[in-house]
Amino acid sequence: MANDRHYKLAGVMGWPVAHSRSPVIHNHWIAEHGLRGAYVLLPVQPDNLEQALRALPVLGFAGCNLTIPHKVEALKLVDRVEPIAARIGAINTIVVEADGSLTGRNTDGFGYIHSLMQEQPDWRPASGPAVVIGAGGAARAVLAGLIDQGVPEIRLSNRSAAKAQDMAAEFGGPVRAIPWDERHAALEGAALLVNTTNQGMHGEQELDLRLDLLPVDALVSDIIYVPMETPLLASARRLGNPTINGLGMLLHQARPAFEAWFGVLPEVGAALRAKVEATLAI
Repeated sequence: MANDRHYKLAGVMGWPVAHSRSPVIHNHWIAEHGLRGAYVLLPVQPDNLEQALRALPVLGFAGCNLTIPHKVEALKLVDRVEPIAARIGAINTIVVEADGSLTGRNTDGFGYIHSLMQEQPDWRPASGPAVVIGAGGAARAVLAGLIDQGVPEIRLSNRSAAKAQDMAAEFGGPVRAIPWDERHAALEGAALLVNTTNQGMHGEQELDLRLDLLPVDALVSDIIYVPMETPLLASARRLGNPTINGLGMLLHQARPAFEAWFGVLPEVGAALRAKVEATLAI
């Protein structure tokens, strides 16, 4: 069946990769839209990445997702990189073009912004400053998304001051670095708080951040989804702030990839959320 031109293959490439929820997401949409295809796990060791990527068109794949540790290294291996992915400095999606060439994309910023739009439809980019905690790959995607939406001021704080300063200088525009010991005060007047670190993830220590000065109507966002409610989100909820976890970002980042491979832009519905949430039990 895989030789049928109407049958599409895609997958997620990483090492390890067995933990990925992407097959649950994409195979749900394949079934929902009555498509002929499959989304599979592609465990590939780092030394074999280039060989594996070049095999995608030969094996009839429409493309793949990339996860740790391949998202940065693959930038150097694809034939072209879309501008947003170049800005973020990583790719999480590869599309096999009609001529067999490979295009690298990054849909994480799209995923973050669209999760806000779906779950907090009253949020407006121009409503006030955003505070972003962390300066890793996830922070880069969130920054790109917020900048493109027109957020007027982005306060970036990270334990390593140099990383935050370098990132602020690179992205420019509304982004400015805030020293780590000023992170609590940086919340004053903010309209959005985003944790992009792993602090608060299951098995990790809590994020050390006081919410005293954060306005009660500010949206508090955490890109973590295990657990569904991190200590940061629990604290914010008790104070009355609206909150959003990272599950929506995971689900929405998959949508443009699915469209590129299967020709349909899917929606994130209740049935899909419930199916993925069932895999997140600790």
